[in-house]
Amino acid sequence: FVLGSCGPLTGSAAIYGQAVVNGAELAVEEINASDSTVKFTFLKQDDEADGEKALNAYNTMMDEGMQVLVGPTTTGASLTVSDQTNADRTFMLTPSASSPDVTKDKDNVFQVCFTDPNQGTGAADYIAENMTGAKVAVIYRNDDAYSQGIRDTFVKEAEAKGAFEIVSETTFTDATSTDFTVQLTAAKNAGADLVFLPIYYQPASVILSQAKAMSYEPTFFGVDGMDGILTMPGFDVALAEDVMLLTPFSADAPDELTKSFVGKYQEKYGEVPNQFAADAYDGIYALAAAAEKAGVKGDEAPEDICDAMIAAMQELTVTGLTGTMVWDATGAVTKTPTAVIIKDGVYVGAEAAAAE
Repeated sequence: FVLGSCGPLTGSAAIYGQAVVNGAELAVEEINASDSTVKFTFLKQDDEADGEKALNAYNTMMDEGMQVLVGPTTTGASLTVSDQTNADRTFMLTPSASSPDVTKDKDNVFQVCFTDPNQGTGAADYIAENMTGAKVAVIYRNDDAYSQGIRDTFVKEAEAKGAFEIVSETTFTDATSTDFTVQLTAAKNAGADLVFLPIYYQPASVILSQAKAMSYEPTFFGVDGMDGILTMPGFDVALAEDVMLLTPFSADAPDELTKSFVGKYQEKYGEVPNQFAADAYDGIYALAAAAEKAGVKGDEAPEDICDAMIAAMQELTVTGLTGTMVWDATGAVTKTPTAVIIKDGVYVGAEAAAAE
């Protein structure tokens, strides 16, 4: 099978895109070296997290013989490309785009990461169960479908739970993501002892730095977009001490599958994998399992492969690095996010940290 992946391999979001490519390539190499009847050729393109460039990347790979798309990496790019894959009847599995709109009304599109509603609900449930009575501030980006989607479900679930109070809600845009003085001051003045950040790690790093400068020390609680902050060039990881986030993957997990993956990844790429790499790795193995179940050989037309894979994906149960996964007809994956906390520059399970 000819697989293709596009994502930001350059630019401010390159940590995400390169991790996806790395995780996918590692899985492809393992599968090709195994006794599996499924073998892959892997293509990749840089889309700079831009919808138009992602569409160009998709078309380029289709011209090169791509049969299945493993991507794009980001939600915005995936929203654009998923419409085209649906029209073309190309099977699409995105490792990391989390908006339900990516799969909405598109039977050929499936997700590996848990969705924005899962994250918003999961975060609210965790805070309700473990931080009852907290006064919470929310800072989110209102021109980003990912951030807005998580915020919406978080607020809705918080109201339903009634176990904590949202005392401040402030927003920003991509163009205003360098100064958060107003947002942090509002949170501080409202007495927020927890700040929920349904955003990516770049603006989060600015928020952490500026909060320290103004001697504001709430608990910061992020989502999977926070993953990458510890390897961000020039970032002082001490600023992230005790930051909490939801993630489907922790490189410090003690299970043998994770230890094997982390060891191979570090040997090959010289760095610790994040959850984007793990989701991509799991995605490739899910595709291999679906291809085997569907009985496709790889010489069929992309649209014929697509129809067979759609049916097969809904019959799979895949246990991977990021949990045990099943998919429904909407293309959404069911798996449970876990809470981790950053201690001494590494992720530690929140339960383990609490026990200490």
